[in-house]
Amino acid sequence: MRKNHTITTDDILIKLCHSLADVLSRATDSQIKYSPMVQKINKTSLKPDIGCFVLFDGGFTGLVVTNFSAPAAMELYQNYMLRMGFTDSDLAIHHTADDVANILGELMNQVVGDFTGKIGRELNISITQNQPKMLALHKQIILSVDTNLDRPQVRRVSFTTSNNNIFYLELAMDKTEFIQLEAFEVDEQDPDTIFETAYVAQQQNQRISENKPIDNNNDNQDLLEQLGL
Repeated sequence: MRKNHTITTDDILIKLCHSLADVLSRATDSQIKYSPMVQKINKTSLKPDIGCFVLFDGGFTGLVVTNFSAPAAMELYQNYMLRMGFTDSDLAIHHTADDVANILGELMNQVVGDFTGKIGRELNISITQNQPKMLALHKQIILSVDTNLDRPQVRRVSFTTSNNNIFYLELAMDKTEFIQLEAFEVDEQDPDTIFETAYVAQQQNQRISENKPIDNNNDNQDLLEQLGL
């Protein structure tokens, strides 16, 4: 990195878009694209049919939300499961199935890990995040970061799957700039190795638990109560 190099809020958003597109493309063996046009919005929200949110803290504070339509969620879920070696008869047939939320939640966890790892190395800062929360929704839920932001910036970016199904990424964080004062070496890691490690671990866990029913109703109810719903 050159001296006095500056990273802005929008640069961080671009890195997040890269992580989301790259991880989902690799995981589903399909092409995920995002729009080069970014929309400024006033607030973040979870929207039907499936929404996910993650809170960041540490080097910067922010909220990341992804909203999937039912067709987009099912396409990503089915492509991932088929790539893992499952057959069509093994797949859930509706986007409200627990298995769909579990798989999308795992994919978002990989996205978050990829993003925090890259941004942490490039900015030489520490970032923590909570476990992604994935919910099947029938109505919109407004979310806000549980902290005071001096100059909040909220953005929305649209993504498109290989079958032209659309889903959205929303980011809320304080307007900020990271200014490099001194040169330092960035610890580069091989993204292929990171992904394959996560892929193998998920494959092993899925094989072990595929016959075990998973009930998220209690977890989702607790989460909705925390949100005041």
